[in-house]
Amino acid sequence: MQSAPIDLQLVSRLFSDPAKIAASDFLRREIAARMRDKLELVRISPAQVLDAGCGAGADLQELQKLYPEAQLSGMDISEAMLQQVREQQAQARSVFGKLLGKWTPVALRGAPEASLLCEDFAATSLAPQSLDLIWSNLALHWHPEPDRVFNEWRRLLRTDGLLMFSCFGPDTFVELRDVFAAVDNWPHTLPFVDMHDFGDMLVNAGFSTPVMDMEKLTLTYASPHQLLQDVRALGGNPLATRERGLFGRQRYQRLLALLEKQRGADGRIALSIEVVYGHAFKPVNTRTSAGESIVRFDLPRKK
Repeated sequence: MQSAPIDLQLVSRLFSDPAKIAASDFLRREIAARMRDKLELVRISPAQVLDAGCGAGADLQELQKLYPEAQLSGMDISEAMLQQVREQQAQARSVFGKLLGKWTPVALRGAPEASLLCEDFAATSLAPQSLDLIWSNLALHWHPEPDRVFNEWRRLLRTDGLLMFSCFGPDTFVELRDVFAAVDNWPHTLPFVDMHDFGDMLVNAGFSTPVMDMEKLTLTYASPHQLLQDVRALGGNPLATRERGLFGRQRYQRLLALLEKQRGADGRIALSIEVVYGHAFKPVNTRTSAGESIVRFDLPRKK
């Protein structure tokens, strides 16, 4: 099931400039903080944690603080983003390792560095039932087949393992989508998946009692240029059906004029962000790999 005709190779290229992506990191940090608030309500002590869509590694650092004894892995489709994580790890080694390494006992030096994988979420090289927690912050909407991703994530989780994710919902960029529709007939933003559809996918993938919720945020901008810069920094347009040629100066000026007309009473231009949150556990298997039902029963105790 395709959510949209997303070109994964293009997604990788769109995230190949970490400096450009960093301009929108304020939103990822805010959503990550809200996810952590939800995660802290769940009592788990994971030994193996995967950050799917780790980007430049900010969430890896926060997850390590939450679970200092856990072994973390980071996965991203952009090698450039992972390289930035490697550089940060090397810098931490050179600074803190030299200062503290000689005097700090091995048991207190912290968990090993996160292992990093540049892979497709739906087809990973990780072993089955090798993870206790999968965390994914604002990354799932970049994949064309989220149902396959959920199937893969279920394969990776151990029994009672937790999946927690966030992604954009269908009302994200609604103002910009309306403005683009008045300029031309090309798709310029993703048709983000509805929260209820994600819930159905989780159930179909075999997760138990998925919990879905959403909230709407509003960003405001002093100029159309700032708004468009943030949208590009959030990932841009990875659709295979996008227009391949240049947008054109005349259409761009019309786009700016239409955005100017959307200024509110406060003089700023609004942009809606719908954030979908989901979490679910992997239940005990009730079927064998051959599809046979597993029936569990206890023999009566002898009197």
